[in-house]
Amino acid sequence: MIKHRAIFLVDTSAWVEAIRSNGDKVLADRIRGLNSRGQSAWCPMVRLELWNGARGQPEADFLKFLETSIIDLPINEEVWRLANQLARLARKAGKTFPASDLLIAACARFHGAEIVHRDRHFEQLKTLEPARILTKN
Repeated sequence: MIKHRAIFLVDTSAWVEAIRSNGDKVLADRIRGLNSRGQSAWCPMVRLELWNGARGQPEADFLKFLETSIIDLPINEEVWRLANQLARLARKAGKTFPASDLLIAACARFHGAEIVHRDRHFEQLKTLEPARILTKN
């Protein structure tokens, strides 16, 4: 578990918003600041989603840069167990979330990271999940 400083798991939704030419400039500045302070992270699920959506060499080069410059939070058996618990809590509450979002939320919770996102599912997960999940501000 990584606990030496505040870590922010940047979700795919935030990365995409931040790197788009017409994206959220405030969010982009925030992520740049996290990157420069060594506080930004991703997990294998976010990395896969980004590679899956990468268009062209500039985006591929950016992802290669991220692979060597940000924290990679592992998804281990405990993270999978937490994701399964979240899925069960959601089902009991009559809600269904993408498995990828459940896994990302569980990974953040396990590693004590906050999620930076632009995804309504994380807002809805806050009602089920006590981990620190950032709002859109």
